[in-house]
Amino acid sequence: MMQSKIEEALALLSKDWKIEPIILDFILGKRNDASDYQVKVKDVIFHIPYLTTENGYVLWKCYWPDCHNCCNRQGRLPLTSNDLITISKNLKYKKVSDFVKNETNITTWDEKGPSGNTIIMTMINLKRKENETEAEDGTHIRCRFLDKKGYCELHPYRPGVCYLYPFSSWLENEKGKPRVHATYQFTGDCPGFYFAKSVDEMKGVLIEYSKIIYNYTMSSNRTNRENFGCVSMEF
Repeated sequence: MMQSKIEEALALLSKDWKIEPIILDFILGKRNDASDYQVKVKDVIFHIPYLTTENGYVLWKCYWPDCHNCCNRQGRLPLTSNDLITISKNLKYKKVSDFVKNETNITTWDEKGPSGNTIIMTMINLKRKENETEAEDGTHIRCRFLDKKGYCELHPYRPGVCYLYPFSSWLENEKGKPRVHATYQFTGDCPGFYFAKSVDEMKGVLIEYSKIIYNYTMSSNRTNRENFGCVSMEF
């Protein structure tokens, strides 16, 4: 994500939320003392930023229902093959093909991978507004399924990627077996990041999200194998 977009998002976020200066500096890339602290929770290895100068960690908690920025400022909603089935049924479609035709776009975008390489992704995306075009992919649009009280009209059948936020995940080969890894997405839209001396404060969140992240990552990987999506890398 472009630095200017992150700065813009943080400026907007700071109007309604108090963000710790240490967190602002970290997200804006003004810290040079960050290292990668890894903690294994069930079947997921979490990568948590550790700030050596202050001897502490960048942690996270969700402020919903007081905050729903992740729904107000959606960039895209990629769907897994599981999502195609559950959401189409929730929207009363008899055929998944009709749901895909009327409610989705197919878009391609790139993002930075964990090692800094560029990953090119093509997936079926749920339209965030009824007349959304492919050209609007990656732009901030309020999700049409977010009601006035901040509740999701698709819940509990909302896209898996919505449950994942603010984490992103990937698979690595570990002794011939797939291992799920996860880290934060720092888009500048979420007020939930904070500084703490111990990761233990976030233990409950990590346990809860380990299952969500594992299931989503496996579902996303299966989606690509079933040719409902495509992932390639630039070297």
